[in-house]
Amino acid sequence: MTVTISSDALDLIDKCAAASPDREICGLLLGRGAHIAVALPCANVATEPWHRFEIDPAALIAAHRAARCGGPAVIGHYHSHPTGLAEPSPRDAADAAPDGTIWLIAGPAGTVTAWRAVAAGRRHGRFDPLDLACVDVTAAPQGGHSSRDFA
Repeated sequence: MTVTISSDALDLIDKCAAASPDREICGLLLGRGAHIAVALPCANVATEPWHRFEIDPAALIAAHRAARCGGPAVIGHYHSHPTGLAEPSPRDAADAAPDGTIWLIAGPAGTVTAWRAVAAGRRHGRFDPLDLACVDVTAAPQGGHSSRDFA
């Protein structure tokens, strides 16, 4: 399955991850179906933010409320691995619910990968890999897109 992401959302994730080399950044992915329209940065409230993330519960509740009022749905979240690989860690697997949400993981040097949290996934028994394609909505408003592929 391919997940698409707006170029603006991907650029924001890249910039936030690059600006935080010693702490995991995190945020929500908003959109519809398999299209990520917005990356919404959130505070990482984990007690050990250098190797774990926890999205601020107030931000999560606010995003779900906005979706109920007609805004984009919360379809997943993102976080970074500042010194690790852009793939789910065993800790990520232990913390993930098998609810089908999309996980984006930003690694060093702008690498971003996409995953779906599922029961009995191929990675750590919790995640299946997804293809990720960037849709440049600002440069091609009539539906054209550039496919920026990821590792």
